[in-house]
Order: sequence, then structure tokens, then C-alpha cells
Amino acid sequence: MSQSNLEQVMEEYHRTLDAFMKGDPEPTKKLWSRRDDVTLANPFGLPARGWDRVEETMERAASLIREGEFTSYERISGYSTADLGYNVEIQRTRAKVGGSDETTPISLRVTTVFRREDGEWRIVHRHADPITAPMPMESIAEK
Repeated sequence: MSQSNLEQVMEEYHRTLDAFMKGDPEPTKKLWSRRDDVTLANPFGLPARGWDRVEETMERAASLIREGEFTSYERISGYSTADLGYNVEIQRTRAKVGGSDETTPISLRVTTVFRREDGEWRIVHRHADPITAPMPMESIAEK
């Protein structure tokens, strides 16, 4: 598999975010590995490990979002070998979140790790958080 193939998978991944932001995780789920070592850390809860937990976490996250859309991404860094690749970016979307009737812009700092499995690139890890601007050191202290 070539790096350009990974680029195509990343583009497809970005396209699936439109459905996710409308509450449908199915297109995104199709891109994920089903192996026991997959992990997901999103802003809605604790990290999940293993496909069953990751799938459950994705479905819960999608259920909290509606009437949204993926608007853009800013690639910070990325690298790939023949079997492993990663992408670091800021993903920008907008959606109605929770019980709100207001459409809200959402920006997430995202790291996604891809692995080649049976000749196909699959997502094996995603970490997303809302930290997209510098924060004071004191903000990380537990209270």
C-alpha cells in the first residue's frame, strides 16, 4: 500500500465526519479496525479499548450530536511507513450538541493512527480533545 492510498483513506475519513455530525457513526465505524487493541479517547468520556467498547463509545458520542457538518481541517503533521501512519490535525465542525437547539462551532485537536490490516488501512486509535489554543500551566492541575 502506498502513502497516497493512506491519503485517500484520510480523505474518506473526513467525508464520514459529516454523517457523524448528523448523529450517524456507521460510515466512520467502517474505517476502524476490529482488533482488540483499538483505542478511542474522545471529549465525552474515558478512553475505550477493544472494538466493542470503541463502538459503544462512538455510538454514544454520535447520539449527543445532531444537524451538524464537518467544515474543515488543518493538518499539523503526519507520517506513514508501509504499515503504520498517523495524522495530527485540528478538525472543525458545527452541530447541535446535547439538548441545545443552537448550532455550535466545535474545534478538536485530533491524533489518528492508521494501521494496514489485510491490505487495507484501518483506524486503530483516535484521540480528540478541545484544546486548540495555548492554555496556562495551572489549567492542567487537578483540583
